[in-house]
Amino acid sequence: MSRTPTLALSLVACAALAAPAVAQNARGGRDFDAEIEAAIRLAKQAAGFEHLGTLNRICLLPASGGENTSDNVPRYVLEPSTAPPRASWYAEPARVFDNLYFVGGSVHSSWAITTNEGIIIIDTLYPYNSEEAIVGGLQRLGLDPEDIRYVIISHAHGDHIGGAQMLQERYGARVVMGGPDWDLVERYPNRYRSMAPRRDIVATDGMEITLGDVTIRLWETPGHTPGTLSYTFSVREQGRPVSVAYSGGTAFNFVNDTPEPGIRNFQSYIDAQRHIAEEAARAGATVILSNHSEFDDAVTKNRMLAGWRAMATLGAAAGPHPYEIGAEWVQRYFQVMQGCARAAQLRLEQRLVM
Repeated sequence: MSRTPTLALSLVACAALAAPAVAQNARGGRDFDAEIEAAIRLAKQAAGFEHLGTLNRICLLPASGGENTSDNVPRYVLEPSTAPPRASWYAEPARVFDNLYFVGGSVHSSWAITTNEGIIIIDTLYPYNSEEAIVGGLQRLGLDPEDIRYVIISHAHGDHIGGAQMLQERYGARVVMGGPDWDLVERYPNRYRSMAPRRDIVATDGMEITLGDVTIRLWETPGHTPGTLSYTFSVREQGRPVSVAYSGGTAFNFVNDTPEPGIRNFQSYIDAQRHIAEEAARAGATVILSNHSEFDDAVTKNRMLAGWRAMATLGAAAGPHPYEIGAEWVQRYFQVMQGCARAAQLRLEQRLVM
């Protein structure tokens, strides 16, 4: 698969999404269909073959339509026997870079960054699989869960916050999350039963979490949830620094099926993606990570790593590291998200004039 994007596409996409042109129909009115088609076309072009999972999820499949306001105890908490079987979620842990490890599942991801003063965990799966995937995964990789010092939660959905309470209580880890999502946890005590860490560090835009020789920069990217966080940080590959951008929330899990507040919600989402794209560009990020493997293809890339490392060790032409897609493709990831959101936003704008 070619990873050489055209600069022209990047420039056109950025310009189109920053200030969408208003297409005119034959009567001089606004041609919404043409604008929607243009936004989707830009998203498809930006996706190429690298970001098809993201394109399919938010551009081509139906959106959820709204946010969850219920406060019911999840069935898998009330009746642990109803949790999905291990075979449906288990994935092998993997060393991705010198100091970055995958300790997630086949659908939802969790990541461990090792430093000279301990371990940082990003996202924690569900309550029913965080013990085996994260704690057990660290142990299988030769790492000690007792060294966990920080847990950073991208957003307060059960598939990412599920193990945070356990890690906080068992290992004394500091827990970091966006303020609005800390509020969600406190507002819905039943929904977050067994996965409600004690309120700890409230993230702010540009905050730095430093542990030993690693610094993670936190960026507020509201949309998926009001307090969604994304990150930029550096890891190492054979001692070489590698810059990473982490996208903290992707799907349209907000009210998006009515013009009000849907149009405003989509604008917040678009603005957030521009923000993390700018920070990723400033950091020179060549790797994009997510908390869902369908978006960054982590599980497939993990399978490729063993062969890639074997070839690299032998001095063979192994090609680039499977996760290193290059700065332009990282930017394309965020262009896909903006283009899909703009198309959905335009559909709501169209309803206002019908």
